[in-house]
Amino acid sequence: MFPSNNNETKKLISHAYNEVSKDLFGIGTLSMKVSIEANVLTLQAKHRRAPRSIVLEGEVPSLKQEVDFHLSLLYKKKLRQKLEERTDWDIEAVLRDYDAATQKSFTNIVLRET
Repeated sequence: MFPSNNNETKKLISHAYNEVSKDLFGIGTLSMKVSIEANVLTLQAKHRRAPRSIVLEGEVPSLKQEVDFHLSLLYKKKLRQKLEERTDWDIEAVLRDYDAATQKSFTNIVLRET
């Protein structure tokens, strides 16, 4: 079942995304935009820079990049779990790209077409 393109659905998605951010980083996002097109939900987020990221970036840039990569994988896993717990959506894939330089991320949640 596809979600309705309304404010309640967008709030649910935003809240789940922000909860994951707080769980992983201790801080929420600065801004979020959610769009729903058929079976694809797109989230555009601006993140806050975590203090430990600034330290790692200055001291060991390659380690920070690796940590960002693994945190992104974990983010997708946790977001998927939260949405599956709260909805009846059949999630096929969660795709996420994060740009450390701008602190922006784009996440696409693809729902299985039945």
